[in-house]
Amino acid sequence: MKLTAMDLVAAAKQNITEIDVATAKKELSKFIVLDVRTPAEFINGALPDAINISRGILEFRIENHPDFKNKQDADILVYCQTGGRAALATENLLKMGYEKAVSLAGGYQAWQASQ
Repeated sequence: MKLTAMDLVAAAKQNITEIDVATAKKELSKFIVLDVRTPAEFINGALPDAINISRGILEFRIENHPDFKNKQDADILVYCQTGGRAALATENLLKMGYEKAVSLAGGYQAWQASQ
């Protein structure tokens, strides 16, 4: 059976925790905020104190990044533009042992819409 990108995202969302923007804003200070969008997207605006590691290189870079190295027990809020890449990234982070990684439902678009 051939799967689409949206099928993969839907499957990932079954295995992760998503939090809404209101919850993220209320609890933002407890998280390491991880933006998995491209650098070009990141430059155009980001959540406060976000660290940008693009989805395409995340699994290769996160373990050596100083903000994440040896922090598998840290609370991590993952977001992208609309939520799909963040869901996939969060699922992989959980597989890599980052057991408190959560995804921002609706991504940066939802964050911006709530302003």
